Amino acid sequence: MMTSTPGSPKLQPQFSLLPKILNGGIAGIIGVSCVFPLDLVKTRLQNQQVGPKGEKMYNSIADCFKKTAKAEGFSGMYRGCAVNVLFITPEKAIKLTANDFFRHQLRTKDGRLPLFREMMAGGGAGLCQIVVTTPMELLKIQLQDAGRSTKGQGAVRASALQIATSLVKSKGISGLYKGTLATALRDVSFSIVYFPLFANLNALGPRKQGSNEAVFWCSFLSGCLSGCISSILVTPFDVVKTRLQLLRKGIGETSYTGVPDAFRRIWQNEGPRAFFKGGASRALVIAPLFGIAQVVYFLGVAEYCLGLEC
Repeated sequence: MMTSTPGSPKLQPQFSLLPKILNGGIAGIIGVSCVFPLDLVKTRLQNQQVGPKGEKMYNSIADCFKKTAKAEGFSGMYRGCAVNVLFITPEKAIKLTANDFFRHQLRTKDGRLPLFREMMAGGGAGLCQIVVTTPMELLKIQLQDAGRSTKGQGAVRASALQIATSLVKSKGISGLYKGTLATALRDVSFSIVYFPLFANLNALGPRKQGSNEAVFWCSFLSGCLSGCISSILVTPFDVVKTRLQLLRKGIGETSYTGVPDAFRRIWQNEGPRAFFKGGASRALVIAPLFGIAQVVYFLGVAEYCLGLEC
């Protein structure tokens, strides 16, 4: 049963969990499949550290695309996509469903949802998702960065299963959760900004005829704009998370002991601009990803398949 849009002031009469989980999973698969090459470029740019003489492998988003495609072909642009698709289903399902659930629970008796409670709902959704996001990001980053960090070293690129197995054998399950704090900082802060912003932008647009739901283009543009703004604001956390989760460093690249150490060393060695490396490509990833995801989520695909009223 489709409920009213997040921006609606009306109290939702019921909360149907199963279709929301399925819609979130479908939304994640479609979204990530469309924007994955941009995400790969983002990861490589963020992990790239400038050499003592200013040397670096990639000079821009376009340069990274060109060099990656030339060296690794089309399949190289989708390196790590399989593991991302595998995990994105529960991740997006948790994120979108948890936000709806918390919004449903945090409404006042008269059906209103004040901004602070919207932010609480978003933050709660971001916190819930890290149980899946952290290992997904960890494995994805190793695969995405392989072409950069192993260039010229003759290294054999491991699969996601090999990386995961090796980590579990050497460090236990906790090995898959390297960078959890940085992931939480990024995802909780992102969700605190994104979900209230999306809900309020989406509420401003025209409604479908005979429905309280926003029209297709309104949800898409609201998701794109909210995702773009939120992703740019939390880019420093994403840079730190990406650096911490990279297990195999390139020659001469700095290692970090934790979040505070990463912030300090990046600032000292590379300056404040380094915290926004890959920011443009990240915005280009997140904007369409969440635009697509929100539209698919609210189209009610699962309701249709389950024979429920939309």
